[in-house]
Amino acid sequence: MRPALSALSIAASLVAATASLTLPAHAQGLDAEGLKALDAAVNAVAPKMVQWRRDIHQHPELSGQEVRTARLVAEHLKKLGMDVQTGVGGTGVVGTLRGGLPGKVVALRADMDALPVQENTGLPFASKAKANYLGKEVPVMHACGHDAHVAMLMGAAEALAGMKAQLPGTVKFLFQPAEEGAPVEADANGKVPSFGAKAMIEAGALKDVQAIYGLHITANMPSGVVGYRSGPLMAGSDNITIQIEGRGGHGSSPWSAIDPVVAASQVVLGLQTVVSRQLNISQEPAVITIGQIQGGTRYNIIPDNVEMLGTLRTFDEGMRQDAIQRITTTAESIAASSGAKARVRFGPVAYPVTTNPAALTQASLPALNLAMGGKTMVIPKVSGSEDFSEFQKVTPGFFYFLGAPPKGKEFTKAPPNHSALFDVDEDQFPVGARSLAALAVDFLKRP
Repeated sequence: MRPALSALSIAASLVAATASLTLPAHAQGLDAEGLKALDAAVNAVAPKMVQWRRDIHQHPELSGQEVRTARLVAEHLKKLGMDVQTGVGGTGVVGTLRGGLPGKVVALRADMDALPVQENTGLPFASKAKANYLGKEVPVMHACGHDAHVAMLMGAAEALAGMKAQLPGTVKFLFQPAEEGAPVEADANGKVPSFGAKAMIEAGALKDVQAIYGLHITANMPSGVVGYRSGPLMAGSDNITIQIEGRGGHGSSPWSAIDPVVAASQVVLGLQTVVSRQLNISQEPAVITIGQIQGGTRYNIIPDNVEMLGTLRTFDEGMRQDAIQRITTTAESIAASSGAKARVRFGPVAYPVTTNPAALTQASLPALNLAMGGKTMVIPKVSGSEDFSEFQKVTPGFFYFLGAPPKGKEFTKAPPNHSALFDVDEDQFPVGARSLAALAVDFLKRP
């Protein structure tokens, strides 16, 4: 996931959350007796979920390198008697649980990859792993909670496998690689091979699937609370590359050169007006951030060019296209005003908006409220991105957040996803597993 939830905006919504009422279960969906049996099965596997999470946390693997994690998952699913496919879309794993009764097909998804982050949590099972990332050795850490996602889905798989005879349909368990981004750089033509959710889809992971559910754990929501919203939930993202071409020279006589550093600085400031003055953010929010600038080799040498890398986040396709055009025009015009040239490129990776369909959201809420004891809340839109959105392009999908700040930490002050200090409360793993399993059972039982 690309960060992140605003703890303050979540806090503002907490009053409404605590006042939410438990909705009645569907007449033919998950009921209280079904939840009781599911709860017992999930609680029985709770200690295992903690063990799995700590093992995976201590041995994190970068996007596209999730070999050990995939093997752990596949062995577990095989022991549960499932049909298991490995190497799906790279290192992905798909386990298929066929119930004892005929019915529909639903999927549950967890992502497996870690990040190039040096862990500073001080946990006894903290990562000391290193790996190769784009040609460099880097430290690796589960700084986004994917270790917890895997553990919770493994737990949900074991709980549902024990109820196989009563299941009216099929559950597919998707353990996905490379959610955090492309495991390789673009080729000479600016293309990146399919990865993550898209690669799993192309490999047939969603064949016959009629709905898919997924969650993301966060330390920046109240503990044991689920956050969701219908419609756009998480932003679509586009990578931005801007090359500023000038003319090099001596730093003592800039009039004899065309300084791309100054032009790049003006472009960075000018791009802020795209959101603040050019896009109608009363309709949908948008974010433009330049996160990296590279140029020059010495303090007194004006370089020939400067490269800037950034990100665009939007919640509407029309606004996205408008923003792309305005970013290009703004950069080119500002650079031209000083005699430089700007070349603007978007991609090669773009994530769609993560959008929960209204019909599936409404149909899922009774079971979600039942499983959570009413502890659900509508949250603001999240400017982070998720490639769960690729699944939603193929079949209806519902995505939500689970609050799990570490014990003793206020959720408004807990380190966020992608922080070197990120951690979560392991006591919430049964809550996450129960919610996933409940949504799957409810979908299968609904007409």
